[in-house]
Amino acid sequence: MRTATIARKTHETDIAVAVNLDGTGAYDVSTGIGFLDHMIEQFSRHSLIDITCHIKGDLHVDQHHTTEDSAIAIGQAIAEALGDKGGIGRYGEAHSAMDEALSRVVLDISGRPHLTWKAAFTQERLGEMDTELFEHWFHSIAQAVGITLHIELLYGSNNHHICEGIYKGFARAMRQAVELDPRKQGAVPSTKGQLGG
Repeated sequence: MRTATIARKTHETDIAVAVNLDGTGAYDVSTGIGFLDHMIEQFSRHSLIDITCHIKGDLHVDQHHTTEDSAIAIGQAIAEALGDKGGIGRYGEAHSAMDEALSRVVLDISGRPHLTWKAAFTQERLGEMDTELFEHWFHSIAQAVGITLHIELLYGSNNHHICEGIYKGFARAMRQAVELDPRKQGAVPSTKGQLGG
C-alpha cells in the first residue's frame, strides 16, 4: 500500500495527516476553516486519494499558517507515499467545468516544484476563508510534493464555482499522475532514472 502519515507541530499549527494513494476518495478533514475543509474533501474525493487531515492552528491570528501548513503536510505525505515514483503516470491534466466556470490544470510530478497561477477572484472571502490564500495553498503543495503545476481559469464569474472547479481539476490531474501504469513495470518515468533529489 502506498500510504504515509505525517505529524507536524510548530508554534503555529499542530497537524496530523494520513494519505493512501490507492484509496477510494474517503476523507476525514478538520482544519477549523470550513471552506478549506470543503476543498480538501473535494480533492480527496475526485483524486481517489484517501486523506485524513486534522489541524489545530492559530486562527486567532489569521488563516495563513493553517492553510499553508495543511498543504505542506498533505504534500509531504503524498511525496512519502510516492516513494521513488516508480511506475506512476507522472503527468496529469484536466479541464474542469463547474456551471459557468471552466479551468485547466496540467501537472508533472517532476521533482521540480513550480506553480504558474492564472486565476483571480472578485471576492475577498469565500465563506470565512480569504481567497488570496488559495494560490498560496497550491504553491505550498507543489513545493512539498515536487510538482510542476499550471493552473488557469479559462473563464467564469462565480467565485465558489471557480475555486471548486480548480480543486476538482487538480484532483483529477493528480489521480492520473499518481496512478500506477502496469506497462511501466515499476520503472521510474524518467530517462535519468530518478525524479527529483
